Amino acid sequence: MVKLFGQTLSRREVAERCGALSQFAGVRLMTLEDGVERGIRMLEFRTGSGLRFTVLIDRAFDIADCEFQGCAIGWHSPTGFRHPGLHEYEGEQGLSWARSFSGMLLTCGLDHILGPEETSAAAYNYPGKKTVRHGLHGRISTIPARLVGYGERWEGDRCVLWAEGEVRQASVFGEDLRLVRRIEADVGGDEIRLADRVVNHGFYRTPHMIFYHVNVGHPVLDDGARYLAPIADVVWAAHAGEAYERQGVGYRKVPPPQTNFREQVWQHEAAADASGVVPVAIVNDRIGLGFEVETKKAQLPCLYQWQHFQLGNYVMGIEPSSHHVLGDNAARERGEMIWLEHDEGRNYDVVFRVLDGPERISATEKRIRAIASQPVEDYPKPSGRFVRLSGR
Repeated sequence: MVKLFGQTLSRREVAERCGALSQFAGVRLMTLEDGVERGIRMLEFRTGSGLRFTVLIDRAFDIADCEFQGCAIGWHSPTGFRHPGLHEYEGEQGLSWARSFSGMLLTCGLDHILGPEETSAAAYNYPGKKTVRHGLHGRISTIPARLVGYGERWEGDRCVLWAEGEVRQASVFGEDLRLVRRIEADVGGDEIRLADRVVNHGFYRTPHMIFYHVNVGHPVLDDGARYLAPIADVVWAAHAGEAYERQGVGYRKVPPPQTNFREQVWQHEAAADASGVVPVAIVNDRIGLGFEVETKKAQLPCLYQWQHFQLGNYVMGIEPSSHHVLGDNAARERGEMIWLEHDEGRNYDVVFRVLDGPERISATEKRIRAIASQPVEDYPKPSGRFVRLSGR
């Protein structure tokens, strides 16, 4: 059954009330036509519950806008949704990714994550290519997808909005990795389901890394908003956390926008529930709205928290990852790199969920606390214990 506008309706009853479902829900294909965004194809999802989000086909099938009942959840940076044809991957010593950094979801990978780094290219068996120079967070987020399909699907009296795309990150004398992404949302629902499969389409043994840069902005992010996670251990903090106390910003609560704020990054060791699920949320009690990100520990064992509370760039990131914050070369040295043979792949399932109202926020907080109680201090001392990632 479909829950819409305070009613529970069958498929027939929905049809009786409109000439087309698109009157209040659906998926629509459009193209952006101005400025740095010109030429980007975009899918707009509307569930009818007030949940609206957009998928940038030509930006790795990532999610740009996300809002609920007119209230923004996803973050927009000053860069806009820059067309991938304008992106210079090798620019600014590998940091040019920041010139295309905007939106609720950016996918990082597929063969490298985190900061610029040079790694061995020996696996590709090409004498002229001894190393690969990776830029910040890898190449995938600025590669256009092939649109496989989109639309609505009725399953009895349940209606599912869906879209699927394939993104190819490939090179001669290099990787040939493919990301197949399916995004779904129920009509009348308040969650977005993302199902990814990364496959080595090539015949070289290829490294694979991935993480999801999930960016929440104002008004969910505001003075007093809270970060909720089942934290079993605080593993790491950039700059050893010393600057955090000087800035007066801990990991638990959000301050108002700051002048000259220096970004803060934590890695937490998150616990999972009995089914292996890790829920993390940012909640704003003042407006009664929160946003939850749910992942599977076995797929994404590491969790980062990114805080950037600078004036004009006010955002917090929930960042589930396949690898520790130590980086690409460290993953190889520790035996934790994922190496994919031909036609071998990995699956990743992520759920994004709107928490509408105090009751939903309270229930989520209780659920998270039942898994693990996060530290009560604002500046917990990092343990430096990077749990071995086995069975890659």
